[in-house]
Amino acid sequence: MNTREKIQRRAHLAAGHEPVELVLKNCKVVNVFNYKIEEKDIAIDSGKIIGLGDYEGNTIIDLKGKYVVPGLIDSHVHIESSQVTPGEMAKVIVPKGTTTIIADPHEIANVLGITGIEFMMDASKDIPLNVFFMLPSCVPATEFEHSGATLKADDLAPLINYDKVLGLGEMMDYPGVINASDTVVDKMLLAHKKIIDGHSPFVTGKDLNAYLINGIRTDHECSTVDEMTEKLGLGMYIAIREGSAARDLESLISGVTPENQRRCTFCTDDRNPHDVIHEGHIDHSIRKAIKLGIPPISAIQMATINTAECYHLRDIGAIAPGYDADFLIVENLEEFIVEKVYKKGILVGENDNPLFDIALPDLNKVTNTVIIDTITKKDLEIKLNNDIVNVIRLQQHSLVTEKVIRKVSVDENNCFICNKHIDILKLAVIERYGKKGSIGLALIENFKMRGGAIATTIAHDSHNIIVVGDNDEDMINAINEIKRIQGGISISINGEIKESLPLPIAGLISDKSMREVADTLAKLNDIANKDLNLPSNIDPFMTLSFLALPVIPEVKLTDMGLFDVTRFDFIDIEINE
Repeated sequence: MNTREKIQRRAHLAAGHEPVELVLKNCKVVNVFNYKIEEKDIAIDSGKIIGLGDYEGNTIIDLKGKYVVPGLIDSHVHIESSQVTPGEMAKVIVPKGTTTIIADPHEIANVLGITGIEFMMDASKDIPLNVFFMLPSCVPATEFEHSGATLKADDLAPLINYDKVLGLGEMMDYPGVINASDTVVDKMLLAHKKIIDGHSPFVTGKDLNAYLINGIRTDHECSTVDEMTEKLGLGMYIAIREGSAARDLESLISGVTPENQRRCTFCTDDRNPHDVIHEGHIDHSIRKAIKLGIPPISAIQMATINTAECYHLRDIGAIAPGYDADFLIVENLEEFIVEKVYKKGILVGENDNPLFDIALPDLNKVTNTVIIDTITKKDLEIKLNNDIVNVIRLQQHSLVTEKVIRKVSVDENNCFICNKHIDILKLAVIERYGKKGSIGLALIENFKMRGGAIATTIAHDSHNIIVVGDNDEDMINAINEIKRIQGGISISINGEIKESLPLPIAGLISDKSMREVADTLAKLNDIANKDLNLPSNIDPFMTLSFLALPVIPEVKLTDMGLFDVTRFDFIDIEINE
């Protein structure tokens, strides 16, 4: 059937001239256009909603007054943070009601460049989840780190017109945007007829005007109501993030009003397997927003039609004629427990279980990415002329860090040593692509770990090896395990590897199911809590992963050194008097 015939047939069905494939009767339809709950039947045929009203169908399902909600949309997510392939991610989030995601594959792109992006695109085909892509704008995120690839506008150009590509991903190089650097302008010109996502924490005033003037329209980095309100007032869509390390929903939701809520969306950005499985995905954001006082229909709009309109996705986000039959069924809007999920009119999830299976994609081009020389104690040595130093201070449940000045302990060679009475640890970032062999060193406060080391290749955004520890022996042991398993997470205590999670796909993604990954992560967390004395209310691995991201204030560490994000320049560890 050609396109003309499809159009004619749909009109014929919508007019009620013959039965449709499926009719859902006795529905309470959440209408995101008029903000009402409407008791109507829904006619579905060939994956489309044909109409609302009295229709005849070949198959009839009586919903007995249950609510029908449009399929949920994640407005900004890095699939890589789920640590599984797109198909394995779909098997978990689709039964929770998410039928569409806007993905930025810049994590794997920083490791493998265009090869990584193409892998994610190929792995997202033929699954019951809409996966749209924003092309990574910052690979590497800055010039102050070494990544596995560099992508310029010419590299991205062949992909910009793909059907599933909506535009340009988060512009993390906000100084480059504000100052209109040539490389940034080249990429913005590439996407000038598409959407450009923002990433501008604490950018305000005239700098914010300069950031927005050339077409950036979204931001997911707001952490205060004042910041969100200013950006909403300048025409931005604000994606309220509820990730694992960054949980901004509770802080921002009080800034959502009836007047501005249609410019707000929900996103997960970076959410670990445990939280996705046990708390939820966008359904969790809806429940939490409702609990914090947002009316259910408003929360549903933020999770559906708002994102669809933001990204010009014409056929999703609502229950209406001509829209894809992507929807979920719930008994109660306030509790928002998803019972069934339909994708293009086909039941694909029920009672938190997928009703589909996924084949593992070809991995030949995306493995064996950890290439490092032997690391020695000398490589990790922090030699100091004085004991007054700059230290990175963590803030719990936030990606934002503080730069603080502290007095530390040194040994007889004037090298930093951990003091069991002071919560300051050694941090290292090691270039892992066999290019430079560079190692950045720093000190970290408030990580609250004792008795070993944690290492991982999940180190946003260049994804070098990052390791934290209170002794060099365990730090080196954890690094060696990462090399052995070709990427992932490892914990070393008293010179012994207690547990590790292999992530062989680009050092970021497992070839196992999300539940298998979550089980191993649970073991790692249990060891971190019991044996390394880490608090149980933080995710140490995701927290560690963001300490290498030099685009979020205030101070971070790359393989090139300690980086002051507010100055956008390197600083010394020791204070030079």
